[in-house]
Amino acid sequence: MHIPDIPSYYALKSIHIIFMVSYFAGIFYLIRLFVYYTDTKEKPEPEGEILRKQYTYMITRLWDIITVPAGIIMAATGILMVFNTRGDISFYILREPWFHVKLVFLLGLAVYHYWSWRSIKKIKKQDFHITSVRLRMMNEVATVILFAVIFIVIFKQYFMGMWLSLLISFIVLVFTIMLIVKFVNRKKKK
Repeated sequence: MHIPDIPSYYALKSIHIIFMVSYFAGIFYLIRLFVYYTDTKEKPEPEGEILRKQYTYMITRLWDIITVPAGIIMAATGILMVFNTRGDISFYILREPWFHVKLVFLLGLAVYHYWSWRSIKKIKKQDFHITSVRLRMMNEVATVILFAVIFIVIFKQYFMGMWLSLLISFIVLVFTIMLIVKFVNRKKKK
C-alpha cells in the first residue's frame, strides 16, 4: 500500500470533507425548498404566486452559488485523493472492494443530483407536480447515501467482513426513516 505525502493528503482530505458538508447542506435545503414551493399551490392567489417566485429565486441561488460549486470542489478533491503526491494513480484504492461500493453510492448521488437539476428546470417552467410527501421521501435518499458513504469509508478495513450486517442495518435505517416521515406527515394532516 502506498502512503501519500501526509500533510498534502490530509489538507486535500480536509477540503474534501468541508465541501462534502457544504454540498449535502445545499442538497438537503434544496429539497426542503421544493417542499415549500409545492405547498404554495394550496395558498390563495396572489399569495401563492408571490411565494412561488420567491422560492424559485431561493432555489436558483442555492443551486448556483452553494450546491453546484461545493459539489464540483467535493468531486475534484475526491478524484485528486486517488492520486498520490507524485501524480501516480493509487491503484491500491482502485482495487479495494469497499471503494467499489462507495463508487456505486456516488453514482446514485450523481443520479440524485441530476434529478434535482431537472426538478429545478421544471420549477422554473412552473411544470413541477410532485407531492410534498414524495419530496420529503426523496430528501431521505440523500440522507441514506450520506450514511452509506460515511460508514463505508470509516469501516473500510472491515467492510467486506461486515457487509451483511451493514446491509441489514441500512435496510432498517431506510425503513425507520420512511416510517418517521410518514408519522410526521400523518401528524401534520391531523
